[in-house]
Amino acid sequence: MEEKSEFLGKESVKKLLFKLSTPVIIGMIVQALYNVVDTLFVGRAYGAESVQAIGGLSIAFPIQMIIMAFGIVLGTGGSSIISRALGAKENEKAERTLGNVFSLSLFLSILIAVPFLLYLGPILEIFGATPGILPYASEYLEYIIEGGIFFVFGVAVQHIVRAEGNARLAMNAMLIGAGINILLDPLFIFGFEMGVKGAAIATVISQAVSSGWLLHYCLKGKGAVNFKSGNLKPDLKIIKEIGAIGLGSFVMQASSSLMMIFVYNALANHGGDVAIAVFGIVIKVNSFIFLPLLGMSFGLQPIIGFNYGAKKFERIVEAVKLALIATTSFGLLGLLTIYLFTEQLLVLFSADPEYLAVGKHAVMIMLMGMPLIGLNVVTVTLFQALGQAKPSFLLSLSRQLLFLIPLVLILPNYYGLDGVWAAYPTSDLLSFILSAFMLFRVYRTFKKHAAHSGIGAGKEMAVSGGFE
Repeated sequence: MEEKSEFLGKESVKKLLFKLSTPVIIGMIVQALYNVVDTLFVGRAYGAESVQAIGGLSIAFPIQMIIMAFGIVLGTGGSSIISRALGAKENEKAERTLGNVFSLSLFLSILIAVPFLLYLGPILEIFGATPGILPYASEYLEYIIEGGIFFVFGVAVQHIVRAEGNARLAMNAMLIGAGINILLDPLFIFGFEMGVKGAAIATVISQAVSSGWLLHYCLKGKGAVNFKSGNLKPDLKIIKEIGAIGLGSFVMQASSSLMMIFVYNALANHGGDVAIAVFGIVIKVNSFIFLPLLGMSFGLQPIIGFNYGAKKFERIVEAVKLALIATTSFGLLGLLTIYLFTEQLLVLFSADPEYLAVGKHAVMIMLMGMPLIGLNVVTVTLFQALGQAKPSFLLSLSRQLLFLIPLVLILPNYYGLDGVWAAYPTSDLLSFILSAFMLFRVYRTFKKHAAHSGIGAGKEMAVSGGFE
């Protein structure tokens, strides 16, 4: 079965990165649309109450991200192990990893659902939900949390099939889910007059269908890694390795949610419901830039993992260079596009005059650092694919926790609402500097060994750049 992934070590790196990344980027753009559709229809459905309804979905979003984070930790950790195992022709380990990802998806989805359903109201208040926003957020999230298994499993398995080099299948699964969501949203929201509840139900159904598509693929043995029911039994060594590698991605995703506790409370204090609604919209519009950057990194990961396992270091150097050029260019192009069409984008969700005025100002400040984010994303992916948990963890922490939260706590004291907006490009710049420093260290090591073949196990550890 390893022959199905051999092309990762043979094809032109440029062609390979394009082939693996393009379907993922398309899928990520669809995922961004997926995130936006609920908000767009809900804003249209509630008219005069659109700001509060949009605010409810905005407050709900970080909790959705926490659920997705458990799928990401399984997906990034599992895919790193599988891609390296395929490169090293350790097929049994790849199969055990796949089985453990399956069983962990079910366990973790139940583990997170119980406390969130029991204490949903207080949790939303911690996240900054105001009395006007709280009912909408609660109604939406109840159904999302109950369907959490489909989010955790779907996200995890998408990563796994990409690690095999089958990015197109992951894209198709996302396209199917997004298409169903777009069709069901107006039916449930307007046709059945279910409002935010209908938006949530449509999202869960669409995610269930997408997950079912991926499950069918795995059970039929169509991929490079075969599913065997005996591998569902927990393997503590593999679970620890999944956790160690995926921890960086989990922290990056979960820290976004933790960060939003501080952001939403600052927005409630300095701008109220309108500022919260604006922030939610800007984040979702921004996802059309950020998620494709992640898509490029997901296409990059199997190339790095396989070629690291196969000791083809020069291919890793080339792939990282190309990914950096692509992500930086895309970030700049996306920023310019949003700047040119800011008002047209904002008015899609609500025509409230105060919302539009605050929104236009927020977009101009918040998104300034987008061209810098690609370096951070690519560097995190590099260390994950190499199985280097510590530097991946540090870089994942940097943008959201190390820099953004302190800035959100400090800047509004001096600049009010503008301080909240300005915290974003400032943290982007600081994480860019840290990522550049760490990438340069490991890049020098790869460059040094790229011309040599057959590096021994002792020298392999040097590729960590001294971080592990």
